[in-house]
Amino acid sequence: MKPGMNEPLLQIRNVSKTYVTPEGGSVQALKDVSLDIAQGEFIVLLGPSGCGKTTLLRAIAGLEYPDSGEILLDGQRIDDKPAYARPVNTVFQSYALFPHMSVAENIAFGLEMEKLGKEEIARRVEETLVQIKLTGYGRRKPSQLSGGQQQRVALGRALIKGPRVLLLDEPLSALDLKLRRGMQVELKRLQQETGITFVFVTHDQEEAMSMGDRIAVFKDGEVIQLDTPREMYRNPANRFVADFIGETNLFPCDIHSGVVSMNGQTIPRELLAINAIIGEDGSSVVAIRPEDLVISPDKGILEGTVRDVIFTGSAVRVHVLIGSEEIVAVLPSHGVAVPERGQHVYLNAIHGTIRVLAS
Repeated sequence: MKPGMNEPLLQIRNVSKTYVTPEGGSVQALKDVSLDIAQGEFIVLLGPSGCGKTTLLRAIAGLEYPDSGEILLDGQRIDDKPAYARPVNTVFQSYALFPHMSVAENIAFGLEMEKLGKEEIARRVEETLVQIKLTGYGRRKPSQLSGGQQQRVALGRALIKGPRVLLLDEPLSALDLKLRRGMQVELKRLQQETGITFVFVTHDQEEAMSMGDRIAVFKDGEVIQLDTPREMYRNPANRFVADFIGETNLFPCDIHSGVVSMNGQTIPRELLAINAIIGEDGSSVVAIRPEDLVISPDKGILEGTVRDVIFTGSAVRVHVLIGSEEIVAVLPSHGVAVPERGQHVYLNAIHGTIRVLAS
């Protein structure tokens, strides 16, 4: 759970879900998933398409029912309740705004269904418009708004009811990069201001890293790592997480009597992560982040030929061919010597940055 939090608000207990395919087969979307989510936490469910993250979100929302397991909110089961009886709201990728209604009417819709008084609704709509930075837009129709503004309206409609948990199913995927990054900042601000627990689904690892207090990485219906973004980036649980979270170089290695060798050369112990767990003798894989590599003109743990040098503004990406493998080093764009294409170079790693991974 989020640091400083004690009791979980939302508890996922051994939830499983299997779908029957049109061909008569079956797909297990969730496999005995357990997860505790704290009050006021921004948690991200991350993984490739078909990994189970959206199925879990829909199960929390009441749009799917688990085959087994329990979902509890404030210690009370909600998995056996219909969607309308759960104190959660969902923001979808498509926004799902009513095109014939104004912005204010869209935002007010849920409160009108609850038969609140007109004055109360009007007051809360105005407060919400301020909160989502759309003051003065209340009379506009969705078609008169930009994509980012439509997303704000969808958020306002969900937030105005004060849900205990807000569920967000890839809500920013339809936006262009600049709008998307702006909305990431806005979402994080809204979550911190309201104190509402956010459960956010995405397949974009950069989005997950920039927004989540914690990230749950899904693969084949299971949570394979649950951690803070920083810890997950620096200490991936296995090869899949290392490859999925950020960019990394994966290189085959051999282990013998606790000694790790790569490309026939022993890796000095001081280069390995402090908490590196060296497994049984045999073949494995090491992970080295591109920014943890240093290029040397004379000696190193690896050597090869520069294949490409790509200037990106703040950094230079150097692609080095080592036998049939290619490694990427990311260097600062100034203050260091940058090799040329075709040059023979050596590669070293910063102390404590090489990880030996489980498969």
